[in-house]
Amino acid sequence: MTELDRVLPLQGASNFRDLGGYSTDSGRALRWRTLFRSDHLGGLTPADHATLAQLGVTRAFDFRGVRERSAEPYDMPGLKQHSLAIEPTVAQQMHALAGAGLPLTPARMEGLMQDLYVRMVNDSAPLFAEWFSHLLDHASPLVFHCTAGKDRTGMAAALLLRALGVQAQVVEQDYLLTNAHYRRPAASDGQVPADALAVLWSVRPSFLQTALDSIEQAHGGMENYLARHMKLNPAARAKLAALYLA
Repeated sequence: MTELDRVLPLQGASNFRDLGGYSTDSGRALRWRTLFRSDHLGGLTPADHATLAQLGVTRAFDFRGVRERSAEPYDMPGLKQHSLAIEPTVAQQMHALAGAGLPLTPARMEGLMQDLYVRMVNDSAPLFAEWFSHLLDHASPLVFHCTAGKDRTGMAAALLLRALGVQAQVVEQDYLLTNAHYRRPAASDGQVPADALAVLWSVRPSFLQTALDSIEQAHGGMENYLARHMKLNPAARAKLAALYLA
């Protein structure tokens, strides 16, 4: 397969992507058609369900918060769902700024997004660690997602790719693919300026870099973070590689 096969054109999801093919430090590459990342699956059509069934996807890991999940539920025969709820914080912070009479500028929105990534590094580590424990069970094809498939999903993908030995530059390239493929919701109440919304619905290098800086400064670097907080000791890292690298 080639990079052209990375994005799967589903009708009800725009950011459904295969992590296969990425090279690692060991010279091996991630298996194709095994690890998929996506925006939420609540809009999938029967044809999309058939596509996932043909891919053999039997596991879905949902990083959406409780209310997000109940607002856009999904069900598909043969697909076992695991909720790993990381509650969104940006909307509440936006309301707090509005209540304080502070205009929601692109710079303030970028600050909120960076804060989200620091929170994920620190507060959501147990949920990402739980996800890794599922990954280590077996290598049947899976999809992991949140609402847009860009922030919580992007953080999960970055940790997984780094754990498998993918170079940081390639991890960032995968992260930024959201900007080329994700279709943001059309509806808007008009209270948030368009330039601030453009920040909210995108991914930027500074978002991911903020998370990486937090891992470096507060947790002794990526290797220590993966070992201590993701519970990935050398044996677990070796098993992860055996399961997901070709």
